[in-house]
Amino acid sequence: MGTVSSLIDLARQTMMADEFALNVVGNNVANVNTPGYTRETVAWETRDSVTINGSIVGQGVSVGTGGVSQRDRILEQRVHQQTQTVAQSTALQTALSEVQDVFGLSATSTSASSTALGSAIDNFFGSLSTLTTNPSDSATRQAVITAANNLANAFNNASGQLTSISADLNQQVSDSADQVNHLTSTIASLNQQITSLSPDADAGTLEDQRQQAIAELSQYIGLNQITNESNGMTLTTTNGAVLVSGSQSYDMTASSVDGVVHLLAGPNQTDITAGVTGGSLGGILVARDQMIPEYQSSLDQLAYTMATSINQANEQGLDGSGAAGQAIFSIPGTATGAASQIQLATTDPQAVAAAAIGEGTTGTGNALAMAGLASDSIVSGQTPVGFYASLLAQIGDATADATNDVTEQQATLDQLTTQRNSISSVSLDEEASNLDTYQRSYQAAAKVFSIADQIMASALNLGVETSVS
Repeated sequence: MGTVSSLIDLARQTMMADEFALNVVGNNVANVNTPGYTRETVAWETRDSVTINGSIVGQGVSVGTGGVSQRDRILEQRVHQQTQTVAQSTALQTALSEVQDVFGLSATSTSASSTALGSAIDNFFGSLSTLTTNPSDSATRQAVITAANNLANAFNNASGQLTSISADLNQQVSDSADQVNHLTSTIASLNQQITSLSPDADAGTLEDQRQQAIAELSQYIGLNQITNESNGMTLTTTNGAVLVSGSQSYDMTASSVDGVVHLLAGPNQTDITAGVTGGSLGGILVARDQMIPEYQSSLDQLAYTMATSINQANEQGLDGSGAAGQAIFSIPGTATGAASQIQLATTDPQAVAAAAIGEGTTGTGNALAMAGLASDSIVSGQTPVGFYASLLAQIGDATADATNDVTEQQATLDQLTTQRNSISSVSLDEEASNLDTYQRSYQAAAKVFSIADQIMASALNLGVETSVS
């Protein structure tokens, strides 16, 4: 009787275990499209055997208290870190592409003469060359003034668009800080639940939600992850500012300093702007604080040096009225802001000093000198067009490098994601196979139970099976 009872209990335990396993499979299939879901498996364990009448008898199978999430924490962290790298590269590439558009560049064309500013420079010096052939013609003089005005406008437009890109990046910094705060608050709340409900083991769905929130946070900023006791987690920025510590999150503040948005983080609200790396914020800040200011400075230097040189050359000659030439362009006292502030100092065609001193008003000596500035190394040891072409090449190379970096980093992320998914993602084919296996096991256990039940009935009725139905 003891052995038959044990058989019935063994079959019952097996059916319960298989039923649990079928539920785990069903849950996996139901969540196949759930972002961040980690597939669960059954922890099959043999129950301790017992000795009955000198014989060792197995006690069946145990499946623990729940499904076991299949995750590799180190691999997950590597995916998050690579996500941060890709997000930074992508944000930088996007910003540089906008800068490239300002100057009319493309992946196949970096010619200075094909851009608006390059064309304006060529046209201005071309108008001075034309003036040398007919300095007395008012239309030709007007063409010089028109070309000078177009040149000033081209500088203004390019500088204004760079400023607009910086302003947009400023807004992105503020918006990203809001998203970071939302996610860190979510992670802190999940930390509290995980610590309370599953301090010593994987927290299943709660941990999936936390990992998904960290993955989303990695899109915005670089992180360091530290797992604490009781299955909690601390998150800091790459330069050490605490964002989450257990159940406590610390908001990131976006604060304007002289029109530039800075990031303050941690319990003491330390300015972390200069040290932020990773995530879209890392790329945005590199573009806004390093690369665009460098391009803007070069543009200012070109505008300032050209305007200064033209003004000085025009002041060396005689205008159409025979008076000493005056400045053609109005510019600030230093190169800073020159591209945005350059404008015409005069709209009078007679103000162009084509004649050199002693030539009379119909002379062309000074017009030749001003036209010759096009081939003089007046801008940091380069001609104006040469300096501008170098700037365009610098922008084009940086954009191409950023684009290539995005491709390479994304390939690495794809590889890491594939490795993680091979462990953690739901495979419908695998689940279908498990479903068939557990179903057959359940049916077999049910058959054992039925047979044991028949044996028990036969024993109770002394072999007369018809006495009890």
